[in-house]
Amino acid sequence: MTKLLLNEKLYHEFFADRIPQAQKFLWIVTADIKDLHVTKGRRAVPFLEILSDLIEKNVHIRLIHAKEPGPRFRKDFDRYPNLIHSNLFERILCPRVHTKVIIIDGREMLLTSANLTGAGLGAKSPHRRNFEAGIHTDNAEDILEMMNFVDTLYLGDFCQKCQRRNVCPDPIA
Repeated sequence: MTKLLLNEKLYHEFFADRIPQAQKFLWIVTADIKDLHVTKGRRAVPFLEILSDLIEKNVHIRLIHAKEPGPRFRKDFDRYPNLIHSNLFERILCPRVHTKVIIIDGREMLLTSANLTGAGLGAKSPHRRNFEAGIHTDNAEDILEMMNFVDTLYLGDFCQKCQRRNVCPDPIA
C-alpha cells in the first residue's frame, strides 16, 4: 500500500490515527519541532503526552531534529518525566537534518514535507495549516532503506566529516 496524503489528511489519516498504535518503536525525524497539539479523546493535548503514553506501553521512541525547540515545547517537555528519565526515549539534535519521516514499528512510514509543528502535522484548522504533502507506505524495501539512513544519522556516522560541526550544538560523535 502506498497512499498520497495531502494537508489535513496527514494529520487525520496518519498522525492522529497511526502513531498512538505503535507497539515496538516510533522513529521521528524532522527539521523543526514546536509545541504541537493533537486530539486525545475529546481534548487537545501536547503531542509529547502521546509520546509519554507510548513509553508507558514500552514503545521505544527516537526523535531526531535540526534545532532546539522553543520555550513552550521545553515547558511541556518537562511535564512528562518519561521523556526525561526513560531509556526508551532518545533525542538527537543535528542541524543538517531536513528530512521529515515517521516510521512506526518498521512496518509503515510517512515521508512528508511537514515538520513536527501544529501548522504542519497538528490539530489545526484547515484554514491555518501549511500546505503539506506526504506518502504513507508499507513498502518494506523503502522502509528498510530509510531505517538504515536514520540509523546512520543516529549513530553519528556523518559527524566526523561534517563541515558544520562548528555550528552544531551537540555533536553525536
